[in-house]
Amino acid sequence: MSAFRQFYQRASNAYSSNPRLYKLLVITTVSGGGLLAISNSSAFADASQVDVKKKKVVVLGTGWAGTSFLKNLKDPSYEIEVVSPRNYFAFTPLLPSVTNGTVEARSIVEPIRNIVRKKKFDVQFKEAECYKIDTVNKKVHCKSTQDNNLGGTEEFTVDYDYLVIAMGARVNTFNTPGVVEHAHFLKEIEDAQRIRRSVIDCFERASLPNITEEERKRILHFVVVGGGPTGVEFAAELHDYVIEDLAKLYPALEEHVKITLLEAGDHILNMFDKRITVFAEEKFQRDGINLKVGSMVTKVSEKEICTKERATGQTVSIPYGMVVWSTGIGTRPVVMDFMKQIGQTNRRVLATDEWLRVEGCDDIYALGDCATINQRRVMEDISAIFNKADKKNTGRLKVDDFKEVINDICERYPQVAIHLKKKQLKNFNNLLKNSQGDDELDIEKFKLALSEVDSQMKNLPATAQVAAQQGEYLAECFDKMDACEKNPEGPLRFRATGRHRFHPFRYQHFGQFAPLGGEQTAAQLPGDWVSIGHSTQWLWYSVYVSKLVSWRTRMLVISDWGRRFVFGRDSSRI
Repeated sequence: MSAFRQFYQRASNAYSSNPRLYKLLVITTVSGGGLLAISNSSAFADASQVDVKKKKVVVLGTGWAGTSFLKNLKDPSYEIEVVSPRNYFAFTPLLPSVTNGTVEARSIVEPIRNIVRKKKFDVQFKEAECYKIDTVNKKVHCKSTQDNNLGGTEEFTVDYDYLVIAMGARVNTFNTPGVVEHAHFLKEIEDAQRIRRSVIDCFERASLPNITEEERKRILHFVVVGGGPTGVEFAAELHDYVIEDLAKLYPALEEHVKITLLEAGDHILNMFDKRITVFAEEKFQRDGINLKVGSMVTKVSEKEICTKERATGQTVSIPYGMVVWSTGIGTRPVVMDFMKQIGQTNRRVLATDEWLRVEGCDDIYALGDCATINQRRVMEDISAIFNKADKKNTGRLKVDDFKEVINDICERYPQVAIHLKKKQLKNFNNLLKNSQGDDELDIEKFKLALSEVDSQMKNLPATAQVAAQQGEYLAECFDKMDACEKNPEGPLRFRATGRHRFHPFRYQHFGQFAPLGGEQTAAQLPGDWVSIGHSTQWLWYSVYVSKLVSWRTRMLVISDWGRRFVFGRDSSRI
């Protein structure tokens, strides 16, 4: 009879998983070898009616963070809905190459539906813009972004169980007068296309017969504001475009072309190694790019840009034909409204914990440029760390007593590892010994040893590399959400009540590139390794091709590069 019960239980389970297949189930009994027919019983019917409601995850944005989350999410138990004003993912590091025709715009975009269509679960996409987040009713208010001639602006709401905010950021104008009205930005595909048309327009207008020499010089003066990676790369790409292509088509205008790069700080590329900064500045001087550091833009008019020179305090007016503004990022209005709603006022971007959960919200996550991680300070948990190691509750510890929690401390507080590296110490024990000179500590000595650690805390840079890693991390957390339900929340559980069941997000830096024109690129890679020159340009080609989102975009970009080498860049206004 026990064998029969086992078979019966297996049959019940099988029926629950696929009731259509078991309208009539025949089981061979073990004892007599006879046949027993079991019809569609009420027990089976009750089991088949168990319907687990899927949790609905709404993703706002199809940039690096949102797309990385969608690509890496594998658990089919979620209902996914994506809301974004653009129905594609754009490989933004190649936007400067789009501005001069080195790469075509279509070559670096991939429709979001192509990216998610091979998923084992259904992903719904809505081309719309979120304008309000209602945390009380767990709803997202949206409006369509299509042209009004298609029937007007449609508004609708989307319910969510989990909300992933990956809306990116907008350009930061620092409220400088005239920037929005007269400057070009370089954040979206449409921005790069407008810049490309404007460059050609400047050359075509300057070639008209009734233009004076002074006006011609103004029209062909291109000003780039911002000495970061985007501004430097665009200035270098524009210089190559003028020298290698446009000079052949407009030979009479070459001598009038001028490119000026304005930077408010002391150097360009100040986030890179000093060797790269020096090389870039010297190369721009050799190429004839006018580099002006210590120049803060105060106003932009239709034909002039005003700067205040830090060295002299004087205000200078610079005539221009086109200006490109690339000075950092700002918060989108919908995110600012959401921050006010949840009490995060006087902040630049959304604050999250180390698990990317928005502080003050249980079911809302934020990643990418619209958020920053509010890193936990060591000194806030100093007593909990000490008590964790003090298992005997003696109030005094030997340095070796911390061995069991060293790895957890370094993982929970990455500033500890940074401090050890800066002090050239091998491990946490050496830090304690060097600080106190003995092998035994009390709580006060322990606090003194770690007093400088929190000064090493730094915000993550607003880069595509960070956003992509955050999307991948959050997808892994969602995949393991149910399996990790009973696991400890974080490595040490220092807080009295924890909510998280995963190791905190940790960014791994793989290096950064700075294309400088003339087929030369600078690279700063992990291990303090700096490479500059033509060979690094080929490394840049290889890395960027490998990071493109699909084989389609890889082949298109490679073909664009090949076309440029053979035929040059296209100068049509299209």
